[in-house]
Amino acid sequence: MTKMNAIYLGDKHCKAEHEPSQCVLETDAPKDNQGRGESFSPTDLVATALGTCILTTMAIAAEKEQINLMNSKMTVEKEMSSNPRKIAKLKTIIELPNNLSLEKRKKLEEIAQNCPVKISLHPDIQIPIEFKYTLI
Repeated sequence: MTKMNAIYLGDKHCKAEHEPSQCVLETDAPKDNQGRGESFSPTDLVATALGTCILTTMAIAAEKEQINLMNSKMTVEKEMSSNPRKIAKLKTIIELPNNLSLEKRKKLEEIAQNCPVKISLHPDIQIPIEFKYTLI
């Protein structure tokens, strides 16, 4: 079990701490929802969690097969619906090395599609994932 703590600082800002590491981050409401957009919003963290979970789970599998995914990248574009306000779509692009065999690509793509964050999200959220093999 991992524990996180947060405190509300006012003006729609929160300060959160990852208890095991004592790493701290702050959130703010987005500009389109009464905030100043000065930091990640809570829904931005969901999008970030998705992309970094995909990279991390692929890296765990890649290391077991001596595949180097160093400098692989992710981009997640978050789209919100307005009524009710919720995450509607997380369009995800994963950039990987172009020297991976077709077999390795297929395996990594399957791992990405089943990362813990992705399979934990509500099924109404659209989560298209595009894989680009462009990194040298």
